Amino acid sequence: MQEKNIFSFSPHSQTGASLIVVLLILVVVSILGISGIQISMMGERSSRNDRDNQIAWQSAEAALIDAEFDIEGLPATSTARRNNIFSLGKTDIAKFVQNCGNSGQTRGLCTLNAAGTNIKPAWLMVDFTATGNDAATTALGTFTSRTFPSGSAGIQPAKPPRYVIEAISDPDQSRTAKPTDVKYIYRVTAMGFGPNPETQAVMQMLYRN
Repeated sequence: MQEKNIFSFSPHSQTGASLIVVLLILVVVSILGISGIQISMMGERSSRNDRDNQIAWQSAEAALIDAEFDIEGLPATSTARRNNIFSLGKTDIAKFVQNCGNSGQTRGLCTLNAAGTNIKPAWLMVDFTATGNDAATTALGTFTSRTFPSGSAGIQPAKPPRYVIEAISDPDQSRTAKPTDVKYIYRVTAMGFGPNPETQAVMQMLYRN
């Protein structure tokens, strides 16, 4: 009597099982590949954002330096200087305008808003993104004749940085000085832009000349 092998498998069932395993492996490999691509894209986007932020910070710092030149009247070859407004001990406070001046030598010069409820500092009230003739901020180079690379060509700021200057009574002099002898220090607030104009950085300093 011939015995039957009850543990034998047909070739058809073996082929079907192999196909399922191969498909599962392909699905897993595809998921891993897509995840790797997404991680790479996120890393590239993060690096680009960090680069744009660094450019914006450097742009804002350049504006602070330009404001120092503006106050000191440098370089001496500039024909648009207004350093007479910031003369040591003789600040022409009349040139500092409420909500910041937007024309002539008063451009970007702001009176100090009095502290109080719902009263914001002038640098929070001004629009640093405005670039028209009536903009109440000073673009780098306006009074110093310095140049600054910007625009859509290459990796550089989308537009020149801008700043405002507020005159503040010098705390070292305000208690003893007569009203006519008040000396001032200057709060400079600058905004720089990245290659994308929506990437912005703000820096601030107090300057005593």
